[in-house]
Amino acid sequence: MEKAKDVNEFIAQHRMAIASNPDCGTSHYNLAVGLLGLKKYEEAEQELYAAIDCSPGLAEAYAQLGGLCLKKGDLDGCLDFNQRAVKVKPGFPEGWGNIGFVHMQRGEAEEAIKALEKATRFNFRFVQAFATMGNAYLMNGEVDKSIEAGLKAIKLAPDFAVAHNNLAVAYLEKGEAEKAIEHYDRAVSLGYEVAPEIRREIDRHRK
Repeated sequence: MEKAKDVNEFIAQHRMAIASNPDCGTSHYNLAVGLLGLKKYEEAEQELYAAIDCSPGLAEAYAQLGGLCLKKGDLDGCLDFNQRAVKVKPGFPEGWGNIGFVHMQRGEAEEAIKALEKATRFNFRFVQAFATMGNAYLMNGEVDKSIEAGLKAIKLAPDFAVAHNNLAVAYLEKGEAEKAIEHYDRAVSLGYEVAPEIRREIDRHRK
């Protein structure tokens, strides 16, 4: 298949591929990804279900369905689809990352940590998972582990504002004001909207 010039051509190519081979799960999945790019969510959802019908082991399709649930604010649905994703593909980092994210949204720090540790074990360059893990450790009162996860995140992506914000909070908790100020300033310079109470705490520590 030739490389598509744009998303519409990409979609047309995969519609043709499905017309000639309706049972190809990957073609249904690729078509769904193209449709998601155009925000055609209902049609994309139908194609994702078709992808799973054809290829029940297509973990990525379950994860995309989980993402659609998240758009609707359905955390249970998101969790369920991602649990199915890691059931068919246990080493699927995105699935574990999404499971961790849902647990964080529910305030279930320990469950989040377990899932995120798996996500980063299967993909040691998974920046978002390290950042979310830093947050989860912080929620769980494990400040040193939070800092460790945050530092891994910014080593992989030095401009990842969320991780700098988490590090600022963790260093404040630890009483290391200079480091907290450094990461706070970095988060702000990257456009992160820092919570007012953190800003006040940082201002109190500035010399």
